[in-house]
Amino acid sequence: MARRSGSILNRLLSNPNPSSPFTLPTRSITYMPRPGDGAPRTVTLIPGDGIGPLVTGAVEQVMEAMHAPVHFERYEVLGHMRKVPEEVIESVKRNKVCLKGGLATPVGGGVSSLNMQLRKELDIFASLVNCINVPGLATRHENVDIVVIRENTEGEYAGLEHEVFPGVVESLKVITKFCSERIARYAFEYAYLNNRKKVTAVHKANIMKLADGLFLESCREVAKSYPGITYNEIIVDNCCMQLVAKPEQFDVMVTPNLYGNLVANTAAGIAGGTGVMPGGNVGAEHAIFEQGASAGNVGNDKIVEQKKANPVALLLSSAMMLRHLRFPTFADRLETAVKQVIQEGKFRTKDLGGDCTTQEVVDAVIKALE
Repeated sequence: MARRSGSILNRLLSNPNPSSPFTLPTRSITYMPRPGDGAPRTVTLIPGDGIGPLVTGAVEQVMEAMHAPVHFERYEVLGHMRKVPEEVIESVKRNKVCLKGGLATPVGGGVSSLNMQLRKELDIFASLVNCINVPGLATRHENVDIVVIRENTEGEYAGLEHEVFPGVVESLKVITKFCSERIARYAFEYAYLNNRKKVTAVHKANIMKLADGLFLESCREVAKSYPGITYNEIIVDNCCMQLVAKPEQFDVMVTPNLYGNLVANTAAGIAGGTGVMPGGNVGAEHAIFEQGASAGNVGNDKIVEQKKANPVALLLSSAMMLRHLRFPTFADRLETAVKQVIQEGKFRTKDLGGDCTTQEVVDAVIKALE
C-alpha cells in the first residue's frame, strides 16, 4: 500500500511539460474544532416589525437547507410594546446569541426604543457594521471596506429627557470614561485581530469639549497600546463630507452612539445600500445580529404586501453569527452563496435594480449552496 501511494505521489510530482511551471494542488489549512464544537446551538429569534418576518424567515429557510447546527427559539416582539417581555430577555441571557429583524420605534411621543432596552439590559455595548463593496453590485465608489464600531449604551441615546417648563425640553448627552475606553479597546482589538491598519475616532470635540473631549482622551490612551495600528481623528461633519468624496480612505471607525448611526448609514449607502450591509451588536456575554444599517430595516407596507424585502443584509449578518458561534465553514458557504447570487445579477430585489420577491432570492441562494 505504501509502495502504491509512493508511486501515485511520484506521478503527481513529475512534470510532463518541463516548459510550463508546475504547481502543486493547494488546500487551505483545515479548521480543527474542539470536541463538542459541532453540537447544535440555540439562538433566540425575534422576527420584529415590517419586513422582519420576511427576512428572518429567509434566514430560517437557508439555515435549514444547509443543515446548519442552529436551532431558533422564536419570540414575538413588536416595536409598539412598552417593554421587551422578560421571557425574551431570559432567552437571550440563556442562549447568549440572538438574531432579530427590525423593531419600529415611534417618532416623537410613544414608547421608548425596544432596541435600546435590549442593549442596556444585556450590556451589548458595541455595534459593528461592515460597509463593503459587494462584487457585481455597481456603486459610485470602489475599494470601500469600512467597519463602523459604535458605542451602543450611552450618549444622546441614553434617553434622559425632560421638560424644564412648557416649551423648553432638556436632553442630556452622557459620556463616561468607562464606556469610552471600552468601545475604543474593542475597536482596536477588532482592528488587531482582523489585520486592519487604521482606526479613526469620529467626534465633535471642537464644540462639545468635555463630552467628546473625554471620548477622544479615552481613544488616545487605548491607541498607545497598539503602536502597529495608525490612529487618527476626524470631526463628524468633515467625516460625512470625506465619506461621500473619498470613502476608501477609511478603515475602522470608532464613534460615540449618535454619530455612529449617521456614519454607518451613510457608509452603507455609499457601498451599495443598507439592504446588503451586515452587522451585529456584542457585549462581554451576549450578541445580537441584525441588518447592519438601521435605515430601511423595517421597510414599508408596500414592500411587505408584495413580499419583496431584500434578505441579503440579514443573510450576511447570519454568516457573521455563524462565525461567532464557531461554525466557520457554514459561514463561508453562506457568504459565498449570497455573493454569488448578487454577482450573477439574475435574482435581485428592487433596491438592487431587480424586481424579485424575497422568496425568489432565497431560492437562488439555496440553489447556490448545492
